[in-house]
Amino acid sequence: MSRRRKRRRSENAVELNLAAMLDMAFQLLTFFILTFRPVPVEGQISLRMPPAQPVTPVRNAVQAGSDAANENPVQGLDSLVISVIPNAAGGISSMAIGEGVVATLTGLNDRLKTVLSDQASPFDQVVIQVGPVLRYDALMGVVDVCTRQRLPTGQKLTKLSFVELPDARTQ
Repeated sequence: MSRRRKRRRSENAVELNLAAMLDMAFQLLTFFILTFRPVPVEGQISLRMPPAQPVTPVRNAVQAGSDAANENPVQGLDSLVISVIPNAAGGISSMAIGEGVVATLTGLNDRLKTVLSDQASPFDQVVIQVGPVLRYDALMGVVDVCTRQRLPTGQKLTKLSFVELPDARTQ
């Protein structure tokens, strides 16, 4: 049997101290994590907002709220109300224009064309009631359908307002 000789380390060999290197790496990592300040993304978005317009027309220069006998504050407003009911996933479950139920965006488009093309239609603005869990892309689909509509005067429908759909569980 032959004996194996163990090699001896030369006295000049360099030994790396891993504990010190790991300590320094974690100190640098901690420094950069604690001093990192991201730039807010909202400050970088450049939006072109439409010019301000009155939402409701002022008739006969009557100040809003001056009629104490009026018990219905929305009476006289020419608003068409669209309710968008979301499903659990955030998509559109159903929609309603006034009291009529509409199932799809195509149905909403057809119904809006019918309602807004009527010369006797008093509507010049749309109020969209939206559930709080509705996804942004679903809402933008409804807004896109609304902004493609034309009023009986030939003008595009540009007055849109949004309100949160009242939750039936809290009432």
